[in-house]
Amino acid sequence: MPPERPGDPGDELADVVANWAAAIVANDAARIGAYMADDWVIVSASGVATRDHFLALVASGELTHSAMEPVGEPRVRIDGDTALFTGRITNTAHHRGERYDADEWTTDVFLRRDGNWRCVLTHVTPASPD
Repeated sequence: MPPERPGDPGDELADVVANWAAAIVANDAARIGAYMADDWVIVSASGVATRDHFLALVASGELTHSAMEPVGEPRVRIDGDTALFTGRITNTAHHRGERYDADEWTTDVFLRRDGNWRCVLTHVTPASPD
């Protein structure tokens, strides 16, 4: 993972989120995990999944992503070593060979640890059709 650059913390966090999305589309479990805290979880309509579970699915090839694109401008709020990133994301995933296209609102909670932003929680909500 590239070192974080000085400057606007909102821009810095947006770069981290963009690089994390690129790692997800590359289906690289090690790169994906570098952006997650050890205690990261994702909350979705299907419940709560842990970092280990998510990364195991990616590493096994059971879960892949071929697209992950932001829609519009994200909302970024930073207070000290805590940051909230909320944005609309469209993505295409394949789980056990079945394709899923999603349009979701995503909120990520980040903590700055050892000088790097690590996501501790991701919450996704399906977006309503326009």
